[in-house]
Amino acid sequence: MARLTTTLLMATALVATAACSKKRPEVLPPAPGAAPTTPAQTGPVDPNGGVTPGSAADFKRSTQGDTVLFGLDMYDIDSTARAILDSQADWLQRYNNVNITVEGHADERGTREYNLALGDRRANAAKNYLVARGIAPSRITTISYGKERPVALGSDEASWAQNRRAVTVVVN
Repeated sequence: MARLTTTLLMATALVATAACSKKRPEVLPPAPGAAPTTPAQTGPVDPNGGVTPGSAADFKRSTQGDTVLFGLDMYDIDSTARAILDSQADWLQRYNNVNITVEGHADERGTREYNLALGDRRANAAKNYLVARGIAPSRITTISYGKERPVALGSDEASWAQNRRAVTVVVN
């Protein structure tokens, strides 16, 4: 009788285990190391890489930069600044429906009033250069932020040099 009980218990355990086993999925995942294939692009390819011509992103990509740097207490346009502003003027002539704002900035040294005036002179120096290159003055506005919007936080010459700037921003 003990043998029969043991056999019945074993059979019951086998049936219970078989009932709990997982069924094999119909679709197996890819083998390890196999990369999924991506469908080939069938539509037209954007030659601009997704950047809209005449946009702010196009301006930054197509010019030598949007920022002109100045020396301490200076607002004159040097040769490096001329090259940057020349590339901006060329772009603005291509997109004559685009307006810009030139922002003037200063480093943290000096009074608030002095830095606002210096930022204004820097923004107007950049604007006047662009106007001399043939850009309509009605397309350019200027604003001075003085020392209120530093790009580099720090009280050293490297930070101050980055904060003495005029930045061209595409408005539309």
